[in-house]
Amino acid sequence: MFGFLGRRLLSGVVLVFAITTLAFLLLYLGSGDIARRILGQTATHEQVAAKAAELGLDRPIWEQYVSWLSGALTGDLGRSWFSGQLVIDGVTNRLMVTLSLVIGATIITAVVAVVLGVLAALAGGWVDRTIQFLTVLGMAVPGFLIAVGLVLVFAINLGWFNATGYTSFADDVLGWARSVTLPVIALAIGGASAVTQQIRGSVVDALQRDYVRTLRSRGLGTRSVVFTHVLRNSIGPALAVLNVQFIGMLGGAVIVEQVFQMPGLGQLAVGATTQGDIPIVMGLVVATALIVILVNLIIDIAQGLLNPKVRLA
Repeated sequence: MFGFLGRRLLSGVVLVFAITTLAFLLLYLGSGDIARRILGQTATHEQVAAKAAELGLDRPIWEQYVSWLSGALTGDLGRSWFSGQLVIDGVTNRLMVTLSLVIGATIITAVVAVVLGVLAALAGGWVDRTIQFLTVLGMAVPGFLIAVGLVLVFAINLGWFNATGYTSFADDVLGWARSVTLPVIALAIGGASAVTQQIRGSVVDALQRDYVRTLRSRGLGTRSVVFTHVLRNSIGPALAVLNVQFIGMLGGAVIVEQVFQMPGLGQLAVGATTQGDIPIVMGLVVATALIVILVNLIIDIAQGLLNPKVRLA
Protein backbone atom coordinates (compact mmCIF):
# COMPACT_ATOMS: atom_id res chain seq x y z
CA MET A 1 0.00 0.00 0.00
CA PHE A 2 2.88 2.37 0.82
CA GLY A 3 4.47 1.72 -2.56
CA PHE A 4 1.13 2.47 -4.21
CA LEU A 5 0.85 5.77 -2.29
CA GLY A 6 4.45 6.64 -3.09
CA ARG A 7 3.89 6.19 -6.82
CA ARG A 8 0.74 8.30 -6.73
CA LEU A 9 2.45 11.07 -4.75
CA LEU A 10 5.42 11.11 -7.11
CA SER A 11 3.17 11.31 -10.16
CA GLY A 12 1.25 14.13 -8.46
CA VAL A 13 4.43 16.14 -7.84
CA VAL A 14 5.54 15.66 -11.45
CA LEU A 15 2.09 16.73 -12.69
CA VAL A 16 2.05 19.89 -10.56
CA PHE A 17 5.54 20.79 -11.83
CA ALA A 18 4.49 20.22 -15.45
CA ILE A 19 1.27 22.23 -15.09
CA THR A 20 2.91 25.21 -13.39
CA THR A 21 5.82 25.23 -15.85
CA LEU A 22 3.54 25.21 -18.88
CA ALA A 23 1.23 27.82 -17.35
CA PHE A 24 4.16 30.11 -16.52
CA LEU A 25 5.61 29.91 -20.02
CA LEU A 26 2.26 30.48 -21.72
CA LEU A 27 1.33 33.41 -19.49
CA TYR A 28 4.64 35.25 -19.69
CA LEU A 29 5.48 34.56 -23.32
CA GLY A 30 2.00 35.43 -24.54
CA SER A 31 1.34 38.46 -22.37
CA GLY A 32 3.09 41.11 -24.50
CA ASP A 33 4.41 44.24 -22.81
CA ILE A 34 3.37 43.54 -19.22
CA ALA A 35 4.88 46.70 -17.73
CA ARG A 36 3.13 48.86 -20.32
CA ARG A 37 -0.20 47.21 -19.55
CA ILE A 38 0.23 47.82 -15.83
CA LEU A 39 1.20 51.50 -16.17
CA GLY A 40 -1.11 52.35 -19.04
CA GLN A 41 -0.54 53.81 -22.48
CA THR A 42 0.35 57.26 -21.15
CA ALA A 43 3.48 56.05 -19.35
CA THR A 44 6.86 57.03 -20.78
CA HIS A 45 9.42 54.53 -22.03
CA GLU A 46 11.59 55.28 -18.99
CA GLN A 47 8.72 54.52 -16.62
CA VAL A 48 7.93 51.30 -18.46
CA ALA A 49 11.57 50.21 -18.35
CA ALA A 50 11.77 50.99 -14.63
CA LYS A 51 8.60 49.00 -13.93
CA ALA A 52 9.89 46.06 -15.95
CA ALA A 53 13.14 46.11 -13.99
CA GLU A 54 11.22 46.36 -10.69
CA LEU A 55 9.18 43.26 -11.56
CA GLY A 56 12.17 41.40 -12.95
CA LEU A 57 10.64 41.27 -16.42
CA ASP A 58 13.89 42.42 -18.04
CA ARG A 59 15.55 39.12 -17.14
CA PRO A 60 15.52 35.99 -19.37
CA ILE A 61 12.36 33.89 -19.03
CA TRP A 62 14.23 30.97 -17.47
CA GLU A 63 15.63 33.23 -14.73
CA GLN A 64 12.13 34.55 -14.02
CA TYR A 65 10.81 31.00 -13.79
CA VAL A 66 13.59 29.79 -11.47
CA SER A 67 12.96 32.82 -9.24
CA TRP A 68 9.22 32.15 -9.15
CA LEU A 69 9.69 28.41 -8.55
CA SER A 70 12.17 28.92 -5.69
CA GLY A 71 9.71 31.29 -4.03
CA ALA A 72 6.76 28.95 -4.62
CA LEU A 73 8.60 26.06 -2.96
CA THR A 74 8.87 28.18 0.20
CA GLY A 75 5.25 29.35 0.03
CA ASP A 76 6.03 32.76 -1.48
CA LEU A 77 3.95 33.19 -4.65
CA GLY A 78 4.73 36.89 -4.94
CA ARG A 79 2.39 39.88 -4.87
CA SER A 80 -0.42 41.09 -7.08
CA TRP A 81 0.85 43.56 -9.66
CA PHE A 82 -2.20 45.75 -9.22
CA SER A 83 -3.23 45.60 -5.55
CA GLY A 84 0.10 44.68 -3.95
CA GLN A 85 -1.60 41.96 -1.91
CA LEU A 86 0.31 38.77 -1.22
CA VAL A 87 -0.87 36.12 -3.69
CA ILE A 88 -1.05 33.45 -0.98
CA ASP A 89 -3.38 35.66 1.07
CA GLY A 90 -5.57 36.57 -1.88
CA VAL A 91 -6.01 32.94 -2.90
CA THR A 92 -6.50 31.42 0.57
CA ASN A 93 -9.05 34.09 1.56
CA ARG A 94 -11.28 32.97 -1.31
CA LEU A 95 -10.40 29.30 -1.32
CA MET A 96 -12.82 28.32 1.45
CA VAL A 97 -15.75 29.88 -0.41
CA THR A 98 -15.10 27.79 -3.51
CA LEU A 99 -14.33 24.64 -1.52
CA SER A 100 -17.57 24.97 0.45
CA LEU A 101 -19.46 24.99 -2.84
CA VAL A 102 -17.54 22.21 -4.57
CA ILE A 103 -17.31 19.88 -1.57
CA GLY A 104 -21.00 20.40 -0.79
CA ALA A 105 -21.90 19.69 -4.42
CA THR A 106 -19.70 16.58 -4.43
CA ILE A 107 -21.38 15.17 -1.31
CA ILE A 108 -24.85 15.79 -2.76
CA THR A 109 -23.73 14.28 -6.06
CA ALA A 110 -22.50 11.10 -4.37
CA VAL A 111 -25.62 10.60 -2.22
CA VAL A 112 -28.15 11.38 -4.95
CA ALA A 113 -26.28 9.29 -7.54
CA VAL A 114 -26.19 6.18 -5.34
CA VAL A 115 -29.88 6.45 -4.48
CA LEU A 116 -31.11 7.16 -8.01
CA GLY A 117 -28.65 4.82 -9.73
CA VAL A 118 -29.54 1.82 -7.58
CA LEU A 119 -33.26 2.65 -7.75
CA ALA A 120 -33.19 2.85 -11.55
CA ALA A 121 -31.28 -0.44 -11.86
CA LEU A 122 -33.54 -2.36 -9.48
CA ALA A 123 -36.93 -0.89 -10.36
CA GLY A 124 -36.65 -0.83 -14.14
CA GLY A 125 -39.70 0.08 -16.21
CA TRP A 126 -41.04 3.62 -16.06
CA VAL A 127 -38.95 4.44 -12.97
CA ASP A 128 -35.76 3.63 -14.85
CA ARG A 129 -36.87 5.55 -17.95
CA THR A 130 -37.86 8.60 -15.88
CA ILE A 131 -34.54 8.69 -14.02
CA GLN A 132 -32.59 8.28 -17.26
CA PHE A 133 -34.57 11.11 -18.88
CA LEU A 134 -33.91 13.41 -15.91
CA THR A 135 -30.19 12.58 -15.84
CA VAL A 136 -29.81 13.23 -19.57
CA LEU A 137 -31.64 16.53 -19.09
CA GLY A 138 -29.38 17.40 -16.16
CA MET A 139 -26.25 16.81 -18.25
CA ALA A 140 -27.63 18.68 -21.26
CA VAL A 141 -28.68 21.93 -19.57
CA PRO A 142 -25.73 24.31 -18.96
CA GLY A 143 -24.91 25.02 -15.33
CA PHE A 144 -25.32 28.77 -15.64
CA LEU A 145 -28.90 28.33 -16.91
CA ILE A 146 -29.66 26.10 -13.94
CA ALA A 147 -28.16 28.71 -11.63
CA VAL A 148 -30.21 31.54 -13.16
CA GLY A 149 -33.38 29.45 -12.97
CA LEU A 150 -32.78 28.62 -9.30
CA VAL A 151 -32.25 32.31 -8.51
CA LEU A 152 -35.46 33.35 -10.29
CA VAL A 153 -37.63 30.70 -8.63
CA PHE A 154 -36.26 30.19 -5.12
CA ALA A 155 -34.56 33.53 -4.39
CA ILE A 156 -36.48 36.22 -6.24
CA ASN A 157 -40.00 34.76 -6.50
CA LEU A 158 -40.19 32.67 -3.31
CA GLY A 159 -37.54 34.46 -1.25
CA TRP A 160 -36.37 31.25 0.43
CA PHE A 161 -32.68 31.82 -0.21
CA ASN A 162 -30.25 34.65 -0.88
CA ALA A 163 -30.01 35.68 -4.53
CA THR A 164 -26.42 36.90 -4.27
CA GLY A 165 -23.63 37.29 -1.73
CA TYR A 166 -21.88 35.04 0.74
CA THR A 167 -22.10 34.77 4.52
CA SER A 168 -19.18 33.23 6.39
CA PHE A 169 -19.86 30.05 8.35
CA ALA A 170 -18.12 31.56 11.36
CA ASP A 171 -20.39 34.63 11.32
CA ASP A 172 -23.79 32.99 10.85
CA VAL A 173 -24.36 29.27 10.23
CA LEU A 174 -27.94 29.72 9.02
CA GLY A 175 -26.95 32.65 6.82
CA TRP A 176 -24.09 30.59 5.39
CA ALA A 177 -26.48 27.74 4.57
CA ARG A 178 -28.90 30.14 2.86
CA SER A 179 -26.09 31.66 0.80
CA VAL A 180 -24.54 28.39 -0.47
CA THR A 181 -27.61 26.17 -0.99
CA LEU A 182 -28.56 27.36 -4.48
CA PRO A 183 -24.96 27.48 -5.83
CA VAL A 184 -24.32 23.97 -4.48
CA ILE A 185 -27.48 22.63 -6.14
CA ALA A 186 -26.58 24.34 -9.41
CA LEU A 187 -23.16 22.67 -9.37
CA ALA A 188 -24.44 19.27 -8.23
CA ILE A 189 -27.16 18.67 -10.84
CA GLY A 190 -24.83 17.98 -13.75
CA GLY A 191 -22.43 15.88 -11.69
CA ALA A 192 -25.19 13.86 -10.04
CA SER A 193 -26.68 13.12 -13.45
CA ALA A 194 -23.41 11.73 -14.83
CA VAL A 195 -22.59 9.63 -11.76
CA THR A 196 -26.17 8.30 -11.58
CA GLN A 197 -25.84 7.00 -15.14
CA GLN A 198 -22.56 5.31 -14.27
CA ILE A 199 -23.89 3.64 -11.12
CA ARG A 200 -27.06 2.49 -12.87
CA GLY A 201 -25.05 0.91 -15.69
CA SER A 202 -22.60 -0.76 -13.29
CA VAL A 203 -25.37 -2.17 -11.08
CA VAL A 204 -27.35 -3.49 -14.07
CA ASP A 205 -24.18 -5.16 -15.38
CA ALA A 206 -23.28 -6.61 -11.98
CA LEU A 207 -26.76 -8.05 -11.43
CA GLN A 208 -26.25 -10.21 -14.51
CA ARG A 209 -23.00 -11.73 -13.27
CA ASP A 210 -22.71 -15.36 -12.19
CA TYR A 211 -21.72 -14.54 -8.61
CA VAL A 212 -25.00 -12.68 -8.09
CA ARG A 213 -27.02 -15.66 -9.27
CA THR A 214 -24.97 -17.85 -6.95
CA LEU A 215 -25.63 -15.58 -3.98
CA ARG A 216 -29.34 -15.52 -4.72
CA SER A 217 -29.42 -19.32 -5.04
CA ARG A 218 -28.04 -19.48 -1.50
CA GLY A 219 -31.05 -17.57 -0.24
CA LEU A 220 -29.62 -14.05 0.12
CA GLY A 221 -32.20 -11.31 -0.36
CA THR A 222 -31.97 -8.60 -3.02
CA ARG A 223 -31.10 -5.89 -0.50
CA SER A 224 -28.23 -7.92 0.96
CA VAL A 225 -26.88 -8.84 -2.47
CA VAL A 226 -27.04 -5.29 -3.80
CA PHE A 227 -25.67 -3.35 -0.84
CA THR A 228 -23.11 -5.92 0.32
CA HIS A 229 -21.73 -7.20 -2.97
CA VAL A 230 -23.05 -5.47 -6.10
CA LEU A 231 -22.61 -1.90 -4.93
CA ARG A 232 -19.09 -2.61 -3.70
CA ASN A 233 -18.11 -3.81 -7.18
CA SER A 234 -19.92 -0.92 -8.86
CA ILE A 235 -18.52 1.90 -6.76
CA GLY A 236 -15.01 1.84 -8.30
CA PRO A 237 -16.03 3.11 -11.77
CA ALA A 238 -18.43 5.54 -10.10
CA LEU A 239 -15.56 7.01 -8.07
CA ALA A 240 -13.61 7.62 -11.26
CA VAL A 241 -16.56 9.50 -12.76
CA LEU A 242 -17.04 11.41 -9.49
CA ASN A 243 -13.40 12.45 -9.64
CA VAL A 244 -13.91 13.86 -13.14
CA GLN A 245 -17.08 15.63 -12.02
CA PHE A 246 -15.24 17.22 -9.08
CA ILE A 247 -12.72 18.74 -11.47
CA GLY A 248 -15.58 19.91 -13.67
CA MET A 249 -17.25 21.51 -10.65
CA LEU A 250 -14.09 23.53 -9.97
CA GLY A 251 -14.39 24.93 -13.47
CA GLY A 252 -18.15 25.36 -13.16
CA ALA A 253 -17.66 27.32 -9.94
CA VAL A 254 -16.18 30.16 -12.02
CA ILE A 255 -19.56 30.69 -13.72
CA VAL A 256 -21.73 29.92 -10.71
CA GLU A 257 -19.82 32.35 -8.50
CA GLN A 258 -20.37 35.06 -11.08
CA VAL A 259 -24.13 34.39 -11.14
CA PHE A 260 -24.42 34.46 -7.34
CA GLN A 261 -21.74 37.15 -6.84
CA MET A 262 -19.74 35.00 -4.42
CA PRO A 263 -16.16 36.00 -3.49
CA GLY A 264 -14.53 32.71 -4.44
CA LEU A 265 -11.68 31.61 -6.67
CA GLY A 266 -13.87 31.94 -9.74
CA GLN A 267 -14.49 35.63 -9.21
CA LEU A 268 -10.80 36.16 -8.44
CA ALA A 269 -9.82 34.26 -11.61
CA VAL A 270 -12.09 36.39 -13.80
CA GLY A 271 -10.72 39.62 -12.34
CA ALA A 272 -7.08 38.53 -12.53
CA THR A 273 -7.27 37.30 -16.11
CA THR A 274 -9.14 40.43 -17.19
CA GLN A 275 -6.44 42.66 -15.67
CA GLY A 276 -3.57 40.43 -16.70
CA ASP A 277 -2.45 39.96 -13.09
CA ILE A 278 -0.15 37.01 -13.79
CA PRO A 279 1.06 36.38 -10.18
CA ILE A 280 -2.55 35.94 -9.07
CA VAL A 281 -3.29 33.69 -12.05
CA MET A 282 -0.25 31.54 -11.22
CA GLY A 283 -1.39 31.33 -7.62
CA LEU A 284 -4.77 30.08 -8.84
CA VAL A 285 -3.06 27.53 -11.08
CA VAL A 286 -1.03 26.20 -8.16
CA ALA A 287 -4.05 26.05 -5.84
CA THR A 288 -6.22 24.31 -8.41
CA ALA A 289 -3.51 21.82 -9.34
CA LEU A 290 -2.91 20.91 -5.68
CA ILE A 291 -6.63 20.45 -5.06
CA VAL A 292 -6.99 18.20 -8.10
CA ILE A 293 -3.94 16.13 -7.14
CA LEU A 294 -5.23 15.74 -3.57
CA VAL A 295 -8.67 14.61 -4.76
CA ASN A 296 -7.07 12.19 -7.23
CA LEU A 297 -5.00 10.74 -4.39
CA ILE A 298 -8.06 10.30 -2.17
CA ILE A 299 -9.96 8.58 -5.01
CA ASP A 300 -6.97 6.33 -5.73
CA ILE A 301 -6.76 5.33 -2.06
CA ALA A 302 -10.49 4.57 -1.96
CA GLN A 303 -10.27 2.48 -5.12
CA GLY A 304 -7.20 0.69 -3.75
CA LEU A 305 -9.10 -0.23 -0.60
CA LEU A 306 -12.11 -1.44 -2.59
CA ASN A 307 -10.07 -3.32 -5.19
CA PRO A 308 -6.57 -4.54 -4.24
CA LYS A 309 -5.75 -5.05 -7.95
CA VAL A 310 -5.69 -1.26 -8.36
CA ARG A 311 -2.65 -1.05 -6.07
CA LEU A 312 -0.59 -2.94 -8.65
CA ALA A 313 -1.21 -0.28 -11.32
